[in-house]
Amino acid sequence: MVPVAVPTMVPTMSDRPDLGVLATGIVSQATGAESIDVMMARGRSTSVKVYGGEVESFTSAESFGVGIRVIVEGRVGFAHAGSLDPDVLSATLADARDNVVFSAPDEWVGLADPDGVAATEHDHWHDAVVSMAAEEKIRRAIELERTVLGLDPRITGVRVAAWSDFAGESAFAASNGISVLDRGTSCSMGVQPLAVVGEETQIGYGSDAARSPDVLDIAKISAEAVDKATRLLGATRPTSGRVSLLLEPKLAATLLSIVAGMLDGEAVLKGRSPFGDRIGEQIATPLLRLTDDPTRAESLGAESWDGEGLACRANPLIVDGVLQGILHNSYTGRRSGTASTGSALRGSRSLPGVGAQVLVIEPGTASFEELVASIDHGLYVNSFTGMHSGVNPVSGDFSVGADGIMIRNGVLSEPVREITVASTIQRMLGDIRSIGGDAEWLTSGDFMASMVIDDVSLSGA
Repeated sequence: MVPVAVPTMVPTMSDRPDLGVLATGIVSQATGAESIDVMMARGRSTSVKVYGGEVESFTSAESFGVGIRVIVEGRVGFAHAGSLDPDVLSATLADARDNVVFSAPDEWVGLADPDGVAATEHDHWHDAVVSMAAEEKIRRAIELERTVLGLDPRITGVRVAAWSDFAGESAFAASNGISVLDRGTSCSMGVQPLAVVGEETQIGYGSDAARSPDVLDIAKISAEAVDKATRLLGATRPTSGRVSLLLEPKLAATLLSIVAGMLDGEAVLKGRSPFGDRIGEQIATPLLRLTDDPTRAESLGAESWDGEGLACRANPLIVDGVLQGILHNSYTGRRSGTASTGSALRGSRSLPGVGAQVLVIEPGTASFEELVASIDHGLYVNSFTGMHSGVNPVSGDFSVGADGIMIRNGVLSEPVREITVASTIQRMLGDIRSIGGDAEWLTSGDFMASMVIDDVSLSGA
């Protein structure tokens, strides 16, 4: 094994200044007509990559961030820094104050108004992440690589097998009295195997993520990676036509994340959503029930408070196919004549945005095998490509690259590639024919199930 320098002591944060004290100390300096809020965070991360049974790289890093917003009569000054040193914090506050004069006044800008909603508090801190020895992280990454190589003779190599983890804390405070703290840990593993038959090579990928290392499943990651690498061997271009799409939970989440992006206040206010004026209308099949719910403790994306210090809450988006509402932070809520839905998104070096945090679908009852059997002519999608350029969030047009396995008469058939699938988001929501009972919590934090979407255009040979 290649020698590698690894930490010999378990990192702790107990000897660091309290983030809550630092944050409230900054906002307490608001004077006169000023309103101030601050988001700050610090964390430690480890990344291990192995190749050929040896360590390719081992990285251990510590990060810091602070973002300070100063508001005076509708004008916003913002500054951020990558240090929590007291002198740096003072300079960052001074820069934010100086930047106020460069912004135009906006009557809707302001701190979030406390709304009395009680937070569902989470403590996602697991000491097992921060106490794990570096040697154990390396061992697990090597075991993942070895397991993948032993599952199928067509797997001739592994591009990379990796372990990563993170432990961090954050604090938000505002001069109107809001002050919240959060902390959490996470860890993940991933692998990219190479499948070779003749002159053809396919690359697969498998991963898993959790709050605690005991939950990570090397056997599951390996099986997923090998399946992804081998399922498209021998793929050809199919003939063009109209098909039903079968999306497994990860790809269903990809599609519905696009929909959720059309249901936030910023997109609506900028005219970038086809659904902005359709609250209370049927926009999807009655089978679809979709909620943004970061209160769910099972989710890796669970949060107690949003990016403006308000309590996170469950926000129904689509119920029985009917659009229930739009997600808002304090700015978009005020400008839309309503209120924040506790959906502000903010990092330690950014201004508040808005969006969904944890998408939760109401699953059906059909198994994956039953979904396949229900399709006469369809495509079990392996992956989408070109999502950013192929989806128009204003019109809803959807035209992206794909590969997968054809379904013929209820049976998985030949693998296919180099195809384009096309429809519109509006039609696809209405053409959801089935939602599976195979819902699972994804590494993205979402709770999603497989789904069948009818009447989609497939362009092939």
